[in-house]
Amino acid sequence: MSDTAWWQHGTIYQVYPRSFQDSDGDGVGDLKGIRQRLDHLCWLGVDALWISPIYPSPMADFGYDITDYRGVDPIFGRMEDFDHLLADAHGRGLKVILDFVPNHTSDHHPWFMESRSSRHNAKRDWYIWRDPALDGGPPNNWLANFGGSAWEYDPATGQYYYHAFLKEQPDLNWRNPAVREAMYDALRFWLDRGVDGFRVDVLWHLIKDDQFRDNPPNPAWLPGHAGIDRLLQRYSCDRPEIHSVVAEMRAVLDRYSSRVLIGEIYLPIERLVAYYGRDMAGAHLPFNFQLIFAAWNARDIARIVDDYEAALPQGGWPNWVLGNHDQKRIATRVGAAQARVAAMLLLTLRGTPTLYYGDELGLENVPIAPEQVQDPWEKNEPGLGLGRDPARTPMPWDESENAGFTLGKPWLPLNPDHATRNVAALAADPNSILTLCRQLIALRRAYPALHRGRYLPLRTEDDIFAFRRSCGQQRDLLVALNFGQTVKRLALPPDAAGADLLLSTGLDRIRESTGEVLQLRPREGLVLQLMPR
Repeated sequence: MSDTAWWQHGTIYQVYPRSFQDSDGDGVGDLKGIRQRLDHLCWLGVDALWISPIYPSPMADFGYDITDYRGVDPIFGRMEDFDHLLADAHGRGLKVILDFVPNHTSDHHPWFMESRSSRHNAKRDWYIWRDPALDGGPPNNWLANFGGSAWEYDPATGQYYYHAFLKEQPDLNWRNPAVREAMYDALRFWLDRGVDGFRVDVLWHLIKDDQFRDNPPNPAWLPGHAGIDRLLQRYSCDRPEIHSVVAEMRAVLDRYSSRVLIGEIYLPIERLVAYYGRDMAGAHLPFNFQLIFAAWNARDIARIVDDYEAALPQGGWPNWVLGNHDQKRIATRVGAAQARVAAMLLLTLRGTPTLYYGDELGLENVPIAPEQVQDPWEKNEPGLGLGRDPARTPMPWDESENAGFTLGKPWLPLNPDHATRNVAALAADPNSILTLCRQLIALRRAYPALHRGRYLPLRTEDDIFAFRRSCGQQRDLLVALNFGQTVKRLALPPDAAGADLLLSTGLDRIRESTGEVLQLRPREGLVLQLMPR
């Protein structure tokens, strides 16, 4: 692996800290809890853990509203707890990636409290303030991602401030050089402590249109869908000037050895790939969320993979994501059997895979009763199914009370089947999805074709998506995925006849040697090693 960086050949595992492991009985996960469960990550075989925000916060959006970029919220522990976690992770060979939330702060952040105190305060221009429109209303038609106008009126100073999300999350003015330098200093604080990189929240939002033009209507929007989608966000995000900001951020990380910059970017492929930057001086990994929104069939998946591979700039390293803390879980989207196919797809495609905690267990979205709702988006736009709580529920570790997650009352309910769907039970089951994920990660580590080889499309028809992974003089691997509900037969290329079956999604086909035709059971995936050249 010497010719690839750790973030290229490794697997990233996202931890949502509130829900991973509680160490003090308050029902909320914390840093000591993550530290207690590092052995699971090592056993699974991942290379890095990405931790969602742990900074001091009023928790209006559960940590994405920050009051101090250089601290740890007491609900998660103390700074020394983070240092111990970092040291233990590094001691086990695990990298640690932090969430970085530069687009907005909490309205309780000292910067914003200064900014709103007076139009003449030195930090007034650290945020986005605008005079009312002629009718006294908001300056333009921009909408907040969590519902309603993106502008909040401040009676004391007679202006509106902009918030792309909650009104408790005012957006910083990234056109102000002082803001940029303050945020880069925050990055340096954590880099100096030894953090291995950052996942940057809503990276494509940082720069807004300097003329504050109205966003155009979205002709495809339908009632009953998220309010933010009523407009095309042409002027409120993804502005051309953003790329110089990303390059500056990358330059901060480049002063340290072997650090990674990951960008959260929900954009079409042709716009996403621009975030690699000129001469690859942007984000190392602009997060590729195409599989999250894909129609789950062979043709659409193959088209997405081929389009993405074709769009990547020279030197751009691909990456793939199936789930995160903002989206429905993959097992809910495609079903239990296809979740196994999805795991094989994620861990055999070219590029860096990111695995969301609990997906290795096949966890599904957990029903949340109205009185249990925590997510502000669900509270702001109820009844639309936008709530993110169902994908953020506690990790079930064993069959004990509260599944070993806490000695108190969990902040969100556990999965109803936690007595049987938990880490201990599935780790002991040789045919479980957890065992499958572990074996896929081990296979990815063992075979250079999987962690750094080329992607070569082979066939997409009749519910079958098949491709090859090739690396130098190594024997090629062939991946065949059946997205259908019936048995399918795949005619193999001449050099694939007599291939060795390395792994099936069912974990029950071993030591098979193929003939000229490969038979796949319904919703089955296979990895084969082809004959020597």
